[in-house]
Amino acid sequence: MRYLIGLALALMLTAPAAAQTLTMLRNIDAPHYDPARTSSGATTEVSFLIGDTLVGLDYDLKTVTPLLASSWTVSPDGKLYTFKLRDDVTFCSGKKMTADDVVYSFKRVLDPDIRAPFLWRMGPVKEVRAPDPYTVEYELTAPYGELLLQLTNFQATIVNKDNVEALGKDFGVKGIDGTGPFCFQSWEPRNHIIATRHAAYKWGPPIYQNRGPVKYERLVWKMVPEEAARLAAMASGQVDLTYSMPDQYLPQLSKMPNLQVLRPEADLRLFYLGFKISRDNVSDVRVRRALSMAIDRKQIVDSIYFGNGEPATTFVHPKTPDFAPASESPFNRYDPQAAAALLDEAGWKMGTDGFRYKDGNKLTIQLYGFAGGRSPKVTEATQGFWRKIGVDLRLQMWDGTIVFAKLAQQDYDMWSIAFPYSSAGDALRLYFHSGNIPTPNRMNWKDPETDRLLDIGNTALDPAERFAALAQVQKIVQDQALWVPLVHEGLALVVNKRVKNIRAHHVYTSMVYKLLDATP
Repeated sequence: MRYLIGLALALMLTAPAAAQTLTMLRNIDAPHYDPARTSSGATTEVSFLIGDTLVGLDYDLKTVTPLLASSWTVSPDGKLYTFKLRDDVTFCSGKKMTADDVVYSFKRVLDPDIRAPFLWRMGPVKEVRAPDPYTVEYELTAPYGELLLQLTNFQATIVNKDNVEALGKDFGVKGIDGTGPFCFQSWEPRNHIIATRHAAYKWGPPIYQNRGPVKYERLVWKMVPEEAARLAAMASGQVDLTYSMPDQYLPQLSKMPNLQVLRPEADLRLFYLGFKISRDNVSDVRVRRALSMAIDRKQIVDSIYFGNGEPATTFVHPKTPDFAPASESPFNRYDPQAAAALLDEAGWKMGTDGFRYKDGNKLTIQLYGFAGGRSPKVTEATQGFWRKIGVDLRLQMWDGTIVFAKLAQQDYDMWSIAFPYSSAGDALRLYFHSGNIPTPNRMNWKDPETDRLLDIGNTALDPAERFAALAQVQKIVQDQALWVPLVHEGLALVVNKRVKNIRAHHVYTSMVYKLLDATP
């Protein structure tokens, strides 16, 4: 721990001026920092700070604002979006950004060879074109009511074609040339990332009083997986901010005179366990329902989250746009006796060793998860709850740099993860449409009715029609117990008070967004 904190301090002191270096702590690293090729939340905050999207997102997490695009219009049929670009934007390399860069960036996400996990966020694209250097026409085959909201997300980051092609497979590893307020300098996996101020930056979203450049000369992200080390670094003032602070320390940190704990407008992030229903031991819906009913969520919130969250009995938070209260499933309520009865009904009988068997096979379940964060503790608690009803849960935790590669495989029954979302349609279409098999629809859920309803919700111009369709989807997937929703996680940004004028955001896990108002 002393080595990690000492190295973080050394990074600060080797900056051009220590007071002009902003240091951020993280608990996990990402596989890479190419925004098109990942759904990793660890990639997000870096992408938003070294890159930009056409449109921005306000602190209310609902209102779309100008960013690289100064304005836009939408055709009456909802199929054609015309964006007018700023003419003063440059990449960190000094190259001027034009509509050709936007078209290239979007077509790259749409390219099947890229296998972009957030391809669906781009909508049913017919064509993206540049009629002139500062106009982009984004044409759809069908209306997509959430297009602008989805284009605020990091998969829509505008990149420099020359940089991508020069680096090839090393793009997002050895470098990335963005238009963001900071410029990528270096990355040492599992250790740190360094970025420097983009001096020409002046096109930040209007939610900031300062549109650019940022006030800090350098930004350092430091990966510190040890919880006690992160606490010590924040408490001693060696680092400036983190949103990877263990829940048990938040009450203590909030009382420290040199620190403040900031919260976003909404906590739209769920920790859940997912079932790969094509696997034999979890293919029976009765087994999945039983496993969900056997977990005491309140105990997990109290003992692991220290109250920094809400027990989750639904797949999306009740404050989520298009949340359907009537869709709540009784199988997400704690009832171990009913869970045991369901397993009996499904043919899994208790053996003399305290585990359940069917046709000579033991009810053993393999779960993959993140080695960092809350995942190990939550899954170990789950292991204990399920042991009480005769289920053998085996855990395999992976480092953040390889976990998504492991999740892309098919040799596990379940996985644990926390995912952020912006609306019910966002969450549901991402995970439950068959077009997203094998990832992020790792459940291998392929249901024509689910697809039909999601397509209606996706294209509906009438809000009532969209809600009706998404409400039915919520009921279907919860009744089928495709996930075990556990906790609507509380989100907290811990900041040293020497950093002035900072406010918590939350766009796909990033709580700092552009950092333009932050002042040393």
